[in-house]
Amino acid sequence: MTDRPERDALRPRLSGGLTVEVIETSALGDRSYVASDGEVAVVVDPQRDIDRVLAAAGRLGGRIGLVLETHVHNDYVSGGLELSRLTGADYGVSAKDDPPFPHRALDDGDIIDVSPRLRIRAVATPGHTFHHLSYVLEGSEGPVGVFTGGSLLYGTTGRTDLLGEHHSEELARHQHTSVRKLGDLLPDGAHIWPTHGFGSFCSASPAEGDASTIGEQKSANPAFTLAEHEFVEQTLAGLDAYPAYYAHMGVRNIAGPEPLDLRAPTHADPEELRRRLDGGEWVVDLRSRKAFVKSHLAGTVSLGLDGPMVTWLGWMIDWGAPLTLLGETADEVAEAQRELARIGIDRLAAAATGTPDELAADRAQLTSIPVATFTDLAAAFDSGGSGGGGGSATDGELPAPDVVLDVRTRSEFGDSHVRSAVHVPLYEVTQRAGEVPHGTVWVHCGSGYRAAAAASLLARAGRDVVLIDDSFDNAAEAGVPLES
Repeated sequence: MTDRPERDALRPRLSGGLTVEVIETSALGDRSYVASDGEVAVVVDPQRDIDRVLAAAGRLGGRIGLVLETHVHNDYVSGGLELSRLTGADYGVSAKDDPPFPHRALDDGDIIDVSPRLRIRAVATPGHTFHHLSYVLEGSEGPVGVFTGGSLLYGTTGRTDLLGEHHSEELARHQHTSVRKLGDLLPDGAHIWPTHGFGSFCSASPAEGDASTIGEQKSANPAFTLAEHEFVEQTLAGLDAYPAYYAHMGVRNIAGPEPLDLRAPTHADPEELRRRLDGGEWVVDLRSRKAFVKSHLAGTVSLGLDGPMVTWLGWMIDWGAPLTLLGETADEVAEAQRELARIGIDRLAAAATGTPDELAADRAQLTSIPVATFTDLAAAFDSGGSGGGGGSATDGELPAPDVVLDVRTRSEFGDSHVRSAVHVPLYEVTQRAGEVPHGTVWVHCGSGYRAAAAASLLARAGRDVVLIDDSFDNAAEAGVPLES
């Protein structure tokens, strides 16, 4: 599985006999939490695949008595409603959200006595959304930590533009106030347990660290260290694009998601795969990019399970378009299916397992993509290639680059990029492939994962491509001319 297994470091034992277990969803950059006193458990921001939550509660020895949402999530479909239905637990959400399903409406200052040793205090912390709540976990000796959702993160805060850019400045001001409210309310030793910030695009900037306290954040988090106007300016300046599928998540969560169905998709034989590929459908190869470039079915898209497949696929695919998954094993397909269900892609057109040789209806379908490094690109520059058209091959095998395509985000490109590179972020490649100049395209990103996806999309569109499977950090040392 791509989600990290539970570790002792992710299950801190707290004062008063309380335990908090972290359930990581690393593919989306989020965390859910189960807090227990050994008899009763509280679940905060559960993902849609609630079997992981039930297993965690079982390990901690407590029945689930309360399920809480910090906010209406924009980056995943919540499992809170279904978990509440299955366990009979109260489902606590902001009273201001007023969803149509049964729930416990919570306001600022509300206290829930879950057990004699476990209490939850709701704290209004608008910023990430207008109705955002944080939840202080209190034991017999007082507050021990706070579940901060998309408010106070490790070294940063949740982004403030998900409800529309016209609200982003107002919400950034709220975010600054909310974080300081938590700092005034809680002791410096109180743990913070955010939902976002581990690679999630819900974070305003990359989070720092794996654990933290209120006191540590007071000296490191811009929401504490900067004045309001400075914080707002920095927050708004750092916002970049976020996944297109976010538009569907909040609507689905507020309406009440249906139960998860992870039954195996319909099996596709080689002839059906060929028909789907010939029809221009999305057929995604889940193998690593290194395996993909060596051999794959022409027209398939490289989005390996060894990277954030679900984020990029959810960002690029037309919502509701037929989707077929290809894996080496049934377990790989099942893992991808679970990840996709977390963002509401429930119904797969088909799936198939095996090697490209086994999945091809005709050997003419098999193809490959040349691979280069930034050292190769530097050699191409030295020989007159890249951007100018018609340079010589760098080693007798690689076709010379006519175009260098950078598929990183706008902020990454703005920081530094290859001289004369064309910039099209990965999430825009399918719409803007026609803007890429003619000739052989050498494509790169920050590490190779996004570039492999882009290369496969361009190859599907009939372009000649070379994948630069290398870290961008190596470009300058290799001698590639850069500019910013």
